[in-house]
Amino acid sequence: MAQEIVIAAGKRTPFGDFGRSLKDIPLSTLATHAAKATVEAAGIEAGDVDHIVWGNVLPVDPDGFYVGRVAGLNIGMAEESCALQVNRACGSGTQAIITAAQQIMTGHGKIALAGGGENFSRGGYVNQGMRWGVTRGGQVFEDSVEWAYNDPFGHGLMGVTAENLADDYQYQRDDMDDWGVMSQQRAGAAIDSGFLAKQIAPIEVPEGRRNTRLMEHDEFPRPDVTREKLGTLRPVFRKDGKVTPGNASGVTDGAAFVVVGDREAVEAKGAEPLARLVDWTIVGVPPRIMGCGPVPAIQALWEKRGLKASDIDYYEINEAFAVVNLHAEKELGVGRDVTNSYGGGISIGHPPGATGIRMTLTAMHHLIDTNQRYAVISMCMGAGQGMAVLIENLKR
Repeated sequence: MAQEIVIAAGKRTPFGDFGRSLKDIPLSTLATHAAKATVEAAGIEAGDVDHIVWGNVLPVDPDGFYVGRVAGLNIGMAEESCALQVNRACGSGTQAIITAAQQIMTGHGKIALAGGGENFSRGGYVNQGMRWGVTRGGQVFEDSVEWAYNDPFGHGLMGVTAENLADDYQYQRDDMDDWGVMSQQRAGAAIDSGFLAKQIAPIEVPEGRRNTRLMEHDEFPRPDVTREKLGTLRPVFRKDGKVTPGNASGVTDGAAFVVVGDREAVEAKGAEPLARLVDWTIVGVPPRIMGCGPVPAIQALWEKRGLKASDIDYYEINEAFAVVNLHAEKELGVGRDVTNSYGGGISIGHPPGATGIRMTLTAMHHLIDTNQRYAVISMCMGAGQGMAVLIENLKR
């Protein structure tokens, strides 16, 4: 029988708004919390996991380059287990799933934890001249968080590339704002229904100097925001632009994991496979309009698997900017009635290392709840790439 790569369970922290509830918690602590909750949700022991793959764009804290290894040993994975850190920009979380699968498919493991996260609130300010000394005068510190959002080919911050996409294809501000308010309303409904709670492992966070509180929900959604309010927001990246805080993804903090494994190995440990990782595609696109990435990535996945748009029951397409979703909707013919039904990056927030994991959890739970078969998770990526991942419901 051909080897099946499956996802057994997953959990994430609530996503914290930039500079708010998670800002004082090291990223490795968030990762440890999500990894422990994931192993418990799967019903396996940490010692059953032989590999951990961690997706991250911006390392923070002294242990920032070793977060996967730290989290793995913290939850009780064996010292003989292995850890790997990956960065594929906004697709880093999904890349962690793919890389974990590749480790298993090539015989280098049987059960892995695949995850990722960011704590942008802890991103440092950097001066590259001070190490070797300066002669005189004031010194400028650069924001490492801005580095994470900067296009390396001179097109400015990623929001500028979204403006370019809107200009090239004549997408309008009103339509982008419409998507933004829809995302907020959908996230609000997903919170109220308890849908998002299924993927969240509540975490204790500091409250004042001596107290803590239990953080149970994402901090960024604003489901009560009105269309009129969004219309008053000023463009961020160009004076006469269309991209505003209301139609762009939120800067947020958080961590997430899923169990990825060989089906026989997962079942042997008593865990229940929930979805099958069917296939994936990764493509390059022009960096100046990187937001077009999901379109050719999804088209390549359809072609590779002999599928068409209607064969896919549900799509999660990352809301890096609303224009990304407008473009995918127009070019792919994929309606918003089957896309991002529970909010997205605009409402829940977008910590790149964790986003692909969150989207996978959302798609997986949607398929199970609706008894549907296929879902695609897709995103654009800074510097000009697109990614698409196909999963199949194993609970039908």
